Amino acid sequence: QVQLVESGGGLVQAGDSLRLSCAASGRTFSSYHMGWFRQTPGKLREFLAAISGSGDSTSYVDSVKGRFTISRDNAKNTVYLQMNSLKPEDTAVYYCAARAYGTFEYKFWGQGTQVTVSS
Repeated sequence: QVQLVESGGGLVQAGDSLRLSCAASGRTFSSYHMGWFRQTPGKLREFLAAISGSGDSTSYVDSVKGRFTISRDNAKNTVYLQMNSLKPEDTAVYYCAARAYGTFEYKFWGQGTQVTVSS
């Protein structure tokens, strides 16, 4: 069982940066792939980025490549999403999620943190 708590959201202007954090409970954090997703009202939850347990492998959706960076600190049980050059269309609730090795489903989710980008 993994419990996830996101933080770092807020209201920023277009072009600004934010770093989201996701703190995880448990002693086996490094055994989980971690992902970041976002959702806006009326739309499906969108995958943004993922990182392997060791942190040596990452993947991104094309729309955030070059602007967002996912990273993790296993000593702190925390995964981050650095977001640069934010755009109004990045406005959403951002979620982190955990997927155990050998599984295909992100089974554990945080409560989300709101990011609002004004133009």
